Amino acid sequence: MEQQIRFCTTSDGVRIAYATVGSGPPLVYVPGWVSHLELTWENPAVRQGYELLAEHFLLIRYDKRGTGLSDRGVTDFSLEARLRDLEAVVHALKLRTFSLYAFSEGGPPAIAYAAGQPRRVNRLALYGALARGSAWPKETIDALAALVRVQWGLGSETMNNIFTPGASLEEREAFARFQLQAATATDAAAMIQANAEIDVSHLLGKVRAPTLVVHARGDLAVPFEQAREIAGAIPNARLVPIESDRHAPGPETLLQIRKIALDFLLEAQRETRGSTAVAAPSGMVTILFTDIVGSTDLTQLVGDDKAQESVRKHNVVVRQALKDNDGTEIKHTGDGIMASFASTRGALGCAVTIQRGLAGEDSPLVRIGLNAGEPVAEEQDLFGTSVQLAARVCARADPGQILVSNVVRELTMGKGFLFADVGDVPLKGFEDPVRLYEVRWQEAG
Repeated sequence: MEQQIRFCTTSDGVRIAYATVGSGPPLVYVPGWVSHLELTWENPAVRQGYELLAEHFLLIRYDKRGTGLSDRGVTDFSLEARLRDLEAVVHALKLRTFSLYAFSEGGPPAIAYAAGQPRRVNRLALYGALARGSAWPKETIDALAALVRVQWGLGSETMNNIFTPGASLEEREAFARFQLQAATATDAAAMIQANAEIDVSHLLGKVRAPTLVVHARGDLAVPFEQAREIAGAIPNARLVPIESDRHAPGPETLLQIRKIALDFLLEAQRETRGSTAVAAPSGMVTILFTDIVGSTDLTQLVGDDKAQESVRKHNVVVRQALKDNDGTEIKHTGDGIMASFASTRGALGCAVTIQRGLAGEDSPLVRIGLNAGEPVAEEQDLFGTSVQLAARVCARADPGQILVSNVVRELTMGKGFLFADVGDVPLKGFEDPVRLYEVRWQEAG
């Protein structure tokens, strides 16, 4: 899984670098203090968290003005300026609706955007976010900014004490080096002073998107009281405390936070699945199952990391095919994915797209099975005989094969698909044999 870095320009002429990775519904990550798209991607612990999100979303990250690969030497770091950075990325990717995930000082622009564009933001996840300025006296802020401006090396060490108390020497040195590479002394000092002036507390009550607020109880940079204020003012916001005193979390805590956020963000997809799966007026939907062949043996053979790479590739290909063919992911089954379609033709087209997308040498072998019927929809899942039959059909398929029930073949006759009669096949749990057909996807138009 590799990110793609591109550039866009804000309305006030600042060039902003942004990166995309994964597939699925768009998720825009709003950066905190300082960021660098390349350096964070090269950090295995940080990258793991991003890849976790990218398995389910088109993850969009960017370096705000004055940081990373974006333009340096910028004079305006106000809330309005940071909103222009976010808006430029949204415009460049032509995003209509999306979720926002913001860290630290990325909270204010994310909150302001969600409040101002309620129809565009599906969900808002915040970690370590602030709503208004700094809890420190102005004299302290000015002194810290002056130190950073005059001696960025010593200033970065001071920021280390605030962000990562108790971290190992190796981790502290790495974080200090990262800060020095991610921003100049002048830009870093200007951002510190600009942060003290930011206040979005009056906008909190206008946020309509479901909101998650995660915060470390002992955070020195942004006190926990700010999280209480944000969660208390945003209607129905959810507050999740983390037992830590670090603003910049360590690797284990970072992964914990990512998983909490991921579960929250995926709730929107599960809600959509529940309504989409029963959207067909007749109640008829087509069920598709994929299954990675020999996934358990592969883990034993090459280890967890290599096996997970195959799973990730499968997930990316399947989710992109679902997106292109109007499919709805119902759930991940561990070794595959279950999906539903209002159109049988779309379901079969998706299956062909998946097999073609996984036809390379480094791709996992996948079997696919389809059936159509009227399942029972309950709690964002589908149940019933039609679902069970689709799963059994998938289980009988060979590696690289697409098998379908007779009803799927009949519904797609004359629509460009070629079938080979497999005959009446006994399936576990079904009293009578079931007529199955192989889709000759290599020859399909």
